[in-house]
Amino acid sequence: MGVGDRAYCRKSSSAGVKGRIRNMVIISSLKIQLKLSLKSSLSEAKAADRLSLQDILDSKEALTKKAAKILGIKPAEIASLEILKHSIDARKKPQLFQVYTVGITLTNPQSEERVVKRCKNKQVTIYTPHPYLFPSAVSAELPEAELPKARLPFRPVVIGTGPAGLFCGYMLAKHGYQPILLERGFDVDTRTKDVEAYWNGGRLNPESNVQFGEGGAGTFSDGKLNTLVKDPYGRNKEVLRIFVEFGAPEHILYESKPHIGTDLLKKVVVRMRHFIIENGGEVRFGAKVTGFLVNEGALCGVEVNHNEQLETTRAVLAIGHSARDTFTYLNEIQVPMEAKAFAVGMRVEHPQHRINVCMYGEELGSCLPAAPYKLTAKTSTGRGVYSFCMCPGGFVVDASSEPGQIAVNGMSYADRGGSHANSAIIVQVTPADFETEGALAGVEFQRTLEKMAYQLGKGHIPVQYYGDYVRNRPSEPQTDHEKPCIKGTYELTNLRGLLPSACETAFLEGMEQFDRIIPGFAAEDAILSGIESRTSSPVRIHRDDTLQSPAIKGLYPCGEGAGYAGGITSAAMDGILIAEAIATVHKSGMR
Repeated sequence: MGVGDRAYCRKSSSAGVKGRIRNMVIISSLKIQLKLSLKSSLSEAKAADRLSLQDILDSKEALTKKAAKILGIKPAEIASLEILKHSIDARKKPQLFQVYTVGITLTNPQSEERVVKRCKNKQVTIYTPHPYLFPSAVSAELPEAELPKARLPFRPVVIGTGPAGLFCGYMLAKHGYQPILLERGFDVDTRTKDVEAYWNGGRLNPESNVQFGEGGAGTFSDGKLNTLVKDPYGRNKEVLRIFVEFGAPEHILYESKPHIGTDLLKKVVVRMRHFIIENGGEVRFGAKVTGFLVNEGALCGVEVNHNEQLETTRAVLAIGHSARDTFTYLNEIQVPMEAKAFAVGMRVEHPQHRINVCMYGEELGSCLPAAPYKLTAKTSTGRGVYSFCMCPGGFVVDASSEPGQIAVNGMSYADRGGSHANSAIIVQVTPADFETEGALAGVEFQRTLEKMAYQLGKGHIPVQYYGDYVRNRPSEPQTDHEKPCIKGTYELTNLRGLLPSACETAFLEGMEQFDRIIPGFAAEDAILSGIESRTSSPVRIHRDDTLQSPAIKGLYPCGEGAGYAGGITSAAMDGILIAEAIATVHKSGMR
């Protein structure tokens, strides 16, 4: 358990906080059948017959009635009902159900235990919420807004404004630590112009692209917010709450697979930047950290753009998974790090209608949100193959960050209204698969694949129809095949041989297994794009029990780039954890 965890545990035991929290009656697995009156054919269905996500979720009246029945009370005895979790159960299609977990307070709180005991239902429990609390109020009984601002002997520096850096900066600014955020790329509006210019055939800007700039790589993604990280301290919910605070839709708080979408995410990160500045922080763009100043093993400053030095004793290294030049520098100055496992593969596109029909059923497919899927397979060789960053109603994007190389990713807008579904189908790779040794072996492995992809696509995204991939022949334009939904330029070619042979064999085997789950997944017209190589960081930068680098006291490796997260939410959670660690060190008087 790290220092941030210890701080949280102390704070959570505050008697003053507990006194303000009211218990809730929790009812889980509460089902309401979806009753949709539609035409017999999807093509005949009118727009008025189709339901939006908000329409589907607008069921609190029905939930209140059903909850009251389960509890054996009148609906009027329920004071409030909060949706805590929502999903769609399509296992018995064409019958579909909304599945909820709800939190309820009663008009007579004293009757809660009696009501729960009387209904004798294992899905009904009493729960005491434990809200997230930052260590700045460890010994205080005052409301957070009344707490005195921190008095610091230093201004912490946060390197990178992806989810890890942005949420770390937000927490530090909120609690008076006046952080300085340094971003090698540009603000999200300038960055968007640079990215779109590149997608339209312009030159790649190595400092302003899908990987670098305000918001990080997640800005041009599906904006997925689900995570598998266990979270006993409330950081996950706090991340979602903060997203909502700055403009994300409230349903992300309870959706089983929440997402924002690239268009809304851009607005959220700008508002978070303004908050940081308004609360004493500073955000600098075009500010690339090019060195660290160290005295007797402790950080004393950072070098910016080779010509400026900032004094600090605390720096958060939230550089993202594609900061290869920084990885090289850290390796040169002997910051402990190691190559780690990740995964590589291809983006696979299908018509969204095909996925909807399989997941929801023929009559309902166009009336529900674009259907997602999650697929895993274990091949005959033992290698795992799985879907990753699945984008319903999305686009494949050119996510390159270095000239002469091609890497792809997936992206969706908030409405997920695109005609195609896409997902990375990726294969596990470990340091044993890399051609070189050392901490940067995974980086070089990625580069080799991305250079090959660039050559195959003649400088564009290389694309192939799956039927041609199986037959090992180049693809040509087909009038009866769907065109790729791609942000960027592409070239039809032959992708066989792009993946290492062991990965290629596993990929083909996985595709055939997935076809048995989703009929048509391995169809002739499925569209492949390569190469998906930036699934996670190829390195792990070591940190000790205090979350600092063992080599440089005061340097905090953080987020996905450092190897401690995998996605927007987990990276943001790690950023919060590092902010807690800095606050805890400060309050303890440690240097």
